[in-house]
Amino acid sequence: MQTTIVEVFDKILANNDKEAQTNREFLNKHNILCINLMSSPGSGKTTLLESTIKTGKFRLAVVEGDLETNNDANRIITAGAQAYQITTGQTCHLDALEVRRGLENLSLQEVDFVFVENIGNLVCPASYDVGAHINVVLLSVVEGSDKIAKYPVMFKRADAVVITKSGLLEHFDFDIEQAKRDCKELNPNVEFLVLDSKTQQGFQSWLTFLESTLKSHK
Repeated sequence: MQTTIVEVFDKILANNDKEAQTNREFLNKHNILCINLMSSPGSGKTTLLESTIKTGKFRLAVVEGDLETNNDANRIITAGAQAYQITTGQTCHLDALEVRRGLENLSLQEVDFVFVENIGNLVCPASYDVGAHINVVLLSVVEGSDKIAKYPVMFKRADAVVITKSGLLEHFDFDIEQAKRDCKELNPNVEFLVLDSKTQQGFQSWLTFLESTLKSHK
C-alpha cells in the first residue's frame, strides 16, 4: 500500500513539473521574473508585497493563494498592483495549473515581476514547483529561529530567506546568527536578509535583492 501511495505522489509531482516548465517558458517569453513567496501564516508576505508596491520601483502583479477569502488580493489591489486570488478550499499549497490560471487572468504587459504568494505553511508548498524562477522563504522573528532546522526541505529550496518583523527582536528569543548558519548549512548560496516591512528597517536590502535578481534575469 505504501509503495502505491509513493508512486501516485511521484506521478502527481511529475505532471506538475511539466506544467511548471510550461509556466516558466510563458514567463520567459514575456521577459517576466516570477518569485514564489512561501512561509507560515502571518509571517508578513502580504505586508512585504504592499511595502514593495508602494515604493513604485517595480511593476508587479501577484497571484494570491489562500484556503478562503479574497482579503490578501484586495490588499494588493489597494496598494496599487494587480492581483488574482486563488482559493483552494482545503489544499495546503498552490500547484502549477492553479498558478497558470492566475497568469491567464492578469494583464502582463509592462510587468517586471509576478509574485506567487503561496498558501501559508512550511511543508506542502516546498514540494510543488509552480513555475517560478526564484523561491523566497519568509520567517518572522515571532516564529523562532529553530524553525529552519525543523523544516529543512522548505529552507533548502530557498534562493533567499527573509527574516521579517525584525523590529520585534528585542522582545523575542530569536538568534539571527544561528538562523543564518542554519540556512547556509542547508544552502551555502542562499541570500539572507533581515528586515521589517512596517518600520522599513533593512528594507533596502530587499529592494537591492530584487534589482540585482531582475537584472540577472534580463
